[in-house]
Amino acid sequence: MTVTDSLSVWLRVRRKVDWQYAPALQRVPPNRDGFRSWCEGPVRLRDPIRAERLFAAHALAREDAERRTPLDFALLAGWQREVLAVPEAPFRVSDAYAKAGRERYGLTPRTQADFDSCLRETNDPAIPLAARAARAYLDVAFFHPFADGNARAALLTLIYVLAQEDIVLPEVGPLQTTRYADDPAGAADLAALIGVLTRRRQ
Repeated sequence: MTVTDSLSVWLRVRRKVDWQYAPALQRVPPNRDGFRSWCEGPVRLRDPIRAERLFAAHALAREDAERRTPLDFALLAGWQREVLAVPEAPFRVSDAYAKAGRERYGLTPRTQADFDSCLRETNDPAIPLAARAARAYLDVAFFHPFADGNARAALLTLIYVLAQEDIVLPEVGPLQTTRYADDPAGAADLAALIGVLTRRRQ
């Protein structure tokens, strides 16, 4: 039995979500950097080497945000080399699967170009920042560009998009839940959750 191409499903859902309803974000400095706290806490407890690799990738992403380096696959690949401690992090060369095989992300000759096109939309000022960050996170999740580490790449992408506008989340744990390509309400809820998190001061 052929599994539905969840990437194609996501691209249809992506066009249907009313991203304009995303909340405006507050630029009040938080008392902590949620990504660093997550690395220093649960990630380090589970795997100190993994935590150090994430710290290194996070530093690169923040530097790229400060320089306003354009977001594309090549930029993500640079972070991913740090995450995975590999010399190269190429775009996948076959269909990818997730959720115990229940989601399949197809590959065509245009997939990488389509991915870069979606990432360029993070610069669209007509879309609220929370929506741009949520959408980019989900783009990485459902394009699934790498052979490994896509959840980490998605989170780093979200951090990068917010950092370009001087937004730092005080926590990232609530973001890390299972997301489904065919769930427009879940996509909109992710943008709303980013708004909630920016209002928390821990």
